[in-house]
Amino acid sequence: MTDARLEQIAEDLAQRAVRAGATAADAIVIESDDFSASVRLGKVENLKEAASHALGLRIFLGARSATSYSSDFSPDSIGRLVDRTLTMARATSEDPASGLPEPGLLGGHEGDLDLYSADVADLSTDERIEIARRAEDAALSADPRIKNSEGAWFEGSVATKALANSLGFRGSYRSSYCAFSVAPVAQSESPDGSMQRDYWYSVARRARSLEDPAEVGRKAAERVLRKLGGRKVATCRVPVVFDPETARSFLGHLFETVRGDAIYRNASFLTGKIGQRVAGQNVTVLDDGLRPGGFGSRPFDDEGLSSRATPVIEKGVLRNYLLNCYSARKLKLQSTGNAARGVSGPPGVGPKNFYLAAGPHSPEEILKSVKRGFYVTELIGFGVNVVTGDYSRGASGIWIENGELAFPVEEVTIAGNLAEMLNHVAMIGSDLEFRSALAAPTLLMDGLIVAGT
Repeated sequence: MTDARLEQIAEDLAQRAVRAGATAADAIVIESDDFSASVRLGKVENLKEAASHALGLRIFLGARSATSYSSDFSPDSIGRLVDRTLTMARATSEDPASGLPEPGLLGGHEGDLDLYSADVADLSTDERIEIARRAEDAALSADPRIKNSEGAWFEGSVATKALANSLGFRGSYRSSYCAFSVAPVAQSESPDGSMQRDYWYSVARRARSLEDPAEVGRKAAERVLRKLGGRKVATCRVPVVFDPETARSFLGHLFETVRGDAIYRNASFLTGKIGQRVAGQNVTVLDDGLRPGGFGSRPFDDEGLSSRATPVIEKGVLRNYLLNCYSARKLKLQSTGNAARGVSGPPGVGPKNFYLAAGPHSPEEILKSVKRGFYVTELIGFGVNVVTGDYSRGASGIWIENGELAFPVEEVTIAGNLAEMLNHVAMIGSDLEFRSALAAPTLLMDGLIVAGT
């Protein structure tokens, strides 16, 4: 369907709900074409192409509300959807914080955010498979110790999202993305013949922006080979360097501490700290929904508020929480345009492009500054408590001696506290890359516990 047709469906659904007795309503419609292919040892294992569409309806009866969804766009099905949602709303409790945005807040960014490229859908099935196959071939041929593979994958999607509400807002936008990855398996030449696996990937809004599959395959091979011969280290307190992938994981924990629903539930150690210093002066964190081509960019959020950039931490000072309309009302603040929803539930709070601003140091400079420490390349488990800030994650990586990568390390745990970690960021890398809605460069943190033998 055309964008205008999806907008019309959403608008008609919201208005139909009001005519049926709702005091207010909004509707979201999503249409997508998705494809994926996996290859292992040169042979195609899975191939999937799917087209789907679905709509979600949110109804308000005063301070009561309910949501429901359907993939059936027929008039009879939509009529039943409206009736069912009204019945559900009558059975819910009143919540004064519920409701649509104030009309004056509604709107969408006018400029082109470069979210869609037709070349993603134009790729043929053979081209998609060949990209995955080339990446795997490059990884397998990089070194004789790479004897196996968990496979290579290619996936992509083009989608249209439309939103309308009973206050008169109506808008839509298209987006696309494609990605491929490969996961080689290497075997040590030592008597124990131990094996390791690792991966690498490329992701982009447009097919022509993907990296060379051979280069991605070679990088995956390099990553897995450096893990061979891994060992534990004695428990110690040392500087820890997080590569961009693991630093992004740390940033994900930080996002959980500033999302509005955690704040109004008093379930974050950052509750009540707006305007206070919570990190080192070198730390600036932003959430930017207007970054061209960003994986979290959009012209409006999932309640119809125009997208924008929000400073979260500015030179160490906490400036804003990230809010949708509900959490903003609970906190007596204004939404930051971070409403995020699919079709099956009410809006939650999600990131736009949530990132740690790059610093002045190259990754090589950061490593050379460490006399003895740990370079983290993989984190395992979810041992993080955002209420207390307690942090404990399984990890693997490479030990640092005199500024050089010395030997691989595995089966250790990194322990600390998020509040202290934010204040012990010693160096920030210049290698910021946007590979998802969360992004961070290489980070050096002082004084974390590495627990091993």
